[in-house]
Amino acid sequence: MSDTSHTPLAGKVAIVTGASSGIGQAIAERLGAAGANVHLAGRTMAPMEASVRSIGAAGGTAMAHELDVRDVPALQELVADVAAATGSLHVMVNNAGLGHPAPISEGDPDQWREMLDVNVLGLAVGCQADIAAMRSTGSEGHLVNISSIAALRRDSGMYGATKHAVNCINASLREELENDAIRVTSIMPGVFATNFARNFDRALVEGLAGAAGIEDLEFDEHGRLPRETIADLQTRMSPMLGDVTQIAQAVEYVVTQPIEVNIEELVIRPPKSLPL
Repeated sequence: MSDTSHTPLAGKVAIVTGASSGIGQAIAERLGAAGANVHLAGRTMAPMEASVRSIGAAGGTAMAHELDVRDVPALQELVADVAAATGSLHVMVNNAGLGHPAPISEGDPDQWREMLDVNVLGLAVGCQADIAAMRSTGSEGHLVNISSIAALRRDSGMYGATKHAVNCINASLREELENDAIRVTSIMPGVFATNFARNFDRALVEGLAGAAGIEDLEFDEHGRLPRETIADLQTRMSPMLGDVTQIAQAVEYVVTQPIEVNIEELVIRPPKSLPL
């Protein structure tokens, strides 16, 4: 009998949205290393193609797809196409998300709409498409939706409101799917290097990074930092900033549980709080 201890997801098919950076990229690479056939979906191809090469070099299988989850037909088509091509869909990680941290009294409604479209509507459409694909292929599946500890606070602004919505969607789906072999989990990360850089005010990020000895941060047009800078930031500010590989490990744990087990929620935080 072959040893599957290092590839517990061998033969499984997974889709990860928001896989071109940060949490999503780490999750995709972790699932690939665990043996899954991973389909990475995101807006920026180059980093996903790098992940595909990394997964392939480790003996795994992966494919990158350029996708903006706000494009509802494209998201639905991707999920349906993956299921049709492989005959199954076992894992879907709805990770694509963004945050604009301005107070409600000063916020930009266009940015609110963007957060709602990506964090809530894109996630809900992804879940709906995933469920249809899992049912049609007879796959035992896990839906993992990336929320935030902002969903645990009543005063977390418009960003937090979108993450409260994610948890509401999760709880509703858990009840809807009680008679299906499909499990639903909400992962709520605390402050990790990647979401810290994207979801907090830039002046605050630059100030704390400067205090850690990192000067002249260079953000791209999507508000992202280079992967190397994020890794340096996390190392210098540990244990106040978590490492995204820890979230990826948690996702692997969730999706390798027996289908009889439903891990409804996981909160993952670094051991210390930032001095905000």
